[in-house]
Amino acid sequence: MKNYDLVIVGGGPAGLAAAVSARDHGIESILIIERDKELGGILNQCIHNGFGLHTFKEELTGPEYASRFIEQVAERGIEYKLNTMVMDIAADAPSGNVITKKVTAMNREDGMFEIHTKAVILAMGCRERSRGALNIPGYRPAGIFSAGTAQRLVNMEGYMPGREVVILGSGDIGLIMARRMTLEGAKVKVVAELMPYSGGLKRNIVQCLDDFGIPLKLSHTVIDIEGKNRVEAVTIAEVGPDRKPIPGTEERYTCDTLLLSCGLIPENELSRSAGVAINPVTSGPIVNDSLETSIDGVFACGNVLHVHDLVDYVSQEATAAGKNAAAYIQNGSSKDAASVEIFPVDGVRYTVPKYVRPTEMDDTLTVRFRVGAVYKNCSIATYFDDTLISKRKRPVMAPGEMEQVILDKKKLAEFPDLSRITIRIEENS
Repeated sequence: MKNYDLVIVGGGPAGLAAAVSARDHGIESILIIERDKELGGILNQCIHNGFGLHTFKEELTGPEYASRFIEQVAERGIEYKLNTMVMDIAADAPSGNVITKKVTAMNREDGMFEIHTKAVILAMGCRERSRGALNIPGYRPAGIFSAGTAQRLVNMEGYMPGREVVILGSGDIGLIMARRMTLEGAKVKVVAELMPYSGGLKRNIVQCLDDFGIPLKLSHTVIDIEGKNRVEAVTIAEVGPDRKPIPGTEERYTCDTLLLSCGLIPENELSRSAGVAINPVTSGPIVNDSLETSIDGVFACGNVLHVHDLVDYVSQEATAAGKNAAAYIQNGSSKDAASVEIFPVDGVRYTVPKYVRPTEMDDTLTVRFRVGAVYKNCSIATYFDDTLISKRKRPVMAPGEMEQVILDKKKLAEFPDLSRITIRIEENS
């Protein structure tokens, strides 16, 4: 097999943007490996609009957004392999000041094959939480789908999963499918959410539920599924602060379909088997300011790193990963540079990146994170050691919407002995 300077695992929005960026920064030898039969990833089944407002300054559907990047890949002559699974990534042999990686993959035409590469970008995206992890009592009949599976059936394959629908979980895909099923003639009875807040964007709650009169019941979950061959009814109940059902609050809904929208998880089996250090909060790799993982020359971006709310942010992150991977291939590793850890505390669940190298970072660095609960009239405070650097007021913050802090290289240079950066939520005084 031919060897490449850069191998990108995943041909969705992250992989495509990373490939274009790496090519524009001087890397000629690039291969994208995609397991599906076409490029574009999950965007191919997201036929609703709302994509591209940041990146292209216009509103696009998912396939339109993907096609913009697919065209850019084609214009640059970037190679890709479809219907190909990456099985393993391993360190190989030193080559100058970089260690080459051995990527093992397989497909029908080539069988099992190996590629040697100087750098790897992980861009495998994310997957839905499975129902098995939810432990719902009752039968296991037909008619139970993850929201993403239902989306693919309706939008790409032309099948209607059912006519009377209950949705468990208020993630963005579930909210969008509530609208989609309604537009296709189904009756969506209710959307139940275990947590006391929605996991989706506020605009999706308004446009997909409120506009269609679909009730959203927070602090509710499914406690029983009826039906032998096909779902006949589900029972939901209110839950207390301990997330346990409250007796006497049960409501029974007849339906033939239950859609599960219970969150997304970064797709990181490959990362784990390669030995990449994983953040237990995000289930994605731990990275520094160049989006480089704990393994030299292996970078990560997009939903495989942490689940984003907007694909535009995925593309921004992937563009940075492509640029940084190009710099690594051209100049070698700069991991020896002193790094400072970012500590998320007091309502901040995690940060991406987790480490910053003040001497190596760009002039500004966007640190993205999510909060752990709903906060009103609070501020995002950033500290260098014990010195308050910035405090930005936010009227409302919720777990469904990503937040960010911009770090400035010049400001960091004023603290040569900096030992830690802290980002926290503080009440407005």
